[in-house]
Amino acid sequence: MTEIVTHTLDAVGATVRYDVRTAADGADQPPLFLIGSPMDAAGFVTLASHFTDRTVITYDPRACGRSVRDDGASETLPEEHADDLRRVIEALGKGPVDLFASSGGAVNSLALVSRHPELVRVLVAHEPPAAPVLPDSEAALAACADIYETYLRDGLGAGMAKFIALCMHQGQLTDEWVRQPAPDPASFGLPTEDDGSRDDALLGQNMRGCTGYQPDFAALKSASTRIVVAVGEESGEEFPARAGRAVAAGLGRDAVVFPGNHAGFLGGEYGQQGKPDEFAKILREVLSAES
Repeated sequence: MTEIVTHTLDAVGATVRYDVRTAADGADQPPLFLIGSPMDAAGFVTLASHFTDRTVITYDPRACGRSVRDDGASETLPEEHADDLRRVIEALGKGPVDLFASSGGAVNSLALVSRHPELVRVLVAHEPPAAPVLPDSEAALAACADIYETYLRDGLGAGMAKFIALCMHQGQLTDEWVRQPAPDPASFGLPTEDDGSRDDALLGQNMRGCTGYQPDFAALKSASTRIVVAVGEESGEEFPARAGRAVAAGLGRDAVVFPGNHAGFLGGEYGQQGKPDEFAKILREVLSAES
């Protein structure tokens, strides 16, 4: 088993922790950086195990897992995450990396590449939930704002119930979405009482910044980075998959279909079972493709 070495990095307003699995025979390949947001390094254990021939980096985004936000800010922007990613890659000192980024991590990776394409050789952006690229962007942004406001007002159970309902929805949203009856948290196994905490990284720190990000298509299209946008074969017309296809269209290309759904790479992490073997096979093929 590859040894995991944990490093600590000081960033603006946060202390970021990242893990490096160094492959003895992987010197001829770029390091592979696996990221999510707010998913931390714990979500990539299975996927990393499929790339023991490469040096693999995982990390905990600021305000998630072991990475502590110490500036008191209540929300995080993709540009802040991008700067943290820049610092990690530069600290590695191994040249440009290959970057697999899922969900909010995919949004943050687009922000990184638009600013620092020299740091990333290939980016695989898996289902970035960027609402501004959608034809129903106003309704999608309103739904995300409503989740955030519900969380602040009523707590984790109420906010997460609305988030899950949004994630499960197929197709475009309308203005009626935020006016429909709120889902019952108990129906999703969530607490119905508000415990008073407001430190959830998904609903508090990242909900509005992540989903409100507008990709800089001009910068991305001119970047030296080869950008591949991926969507799950089972994701249908869910919000992140629709946004992924719209981002790909904005770059003038088609999205690449990967096995599974939004969690296709998971192998039991967080109680979710995707198709990690098939997913890793396609990821390896995409990373090794010439164009």
